[in-house]
Amino acid sequence: MAKIKRVDHIALVVQDMDEALSFWRDCLGMDMSDRMEIPDENAEIGFIPVGDSEIELVRPTADKTGLAKYLAFKGPGMHHICLEVDDIEGMLRRLREKGVRLIDEHPKESRDGTRYAFIHPKAAHGVLVELYQKPG
Repeated sequence: MAKIKRVDHIALVVQDMDEALSFWRDCLGMDMSDRMEIPDENAEIGFIPVGDSEIELVRPTADKTGLAKYLAFKGPGMHHICLEVDDIEGMLRRLREKGVRLIDEHPKESRDGTRYAFIHPKAAHGVLVELYQKPG
């Protein structure tokens, strides 16, 4: 049976990556380990390591995306929580069998081979949940 391994990251949507980073870096002393544009998602992301997990800063790079609409409607702040799983297909199958509303019926794959899918926030009491399965 598919299992949750850990909290991989907590994602925060931001309007300005450098301005947001100034708080985490300059006030809390936390440095960004990775920063990149994700053209397929119309987003820029940056990861700030925190122990065995990360804080992910996410900035929309296009105006008509779901992320941009979310930012315009709710403002900056927490966007989603990401849970690492050992078997994303098995977890999605289990959720479908339980009637859980999914945004992604099948996992997508990032450039580094990480497979991911989102659970609809209405299924998780208002929290957008992302599932991650790392390669290997």
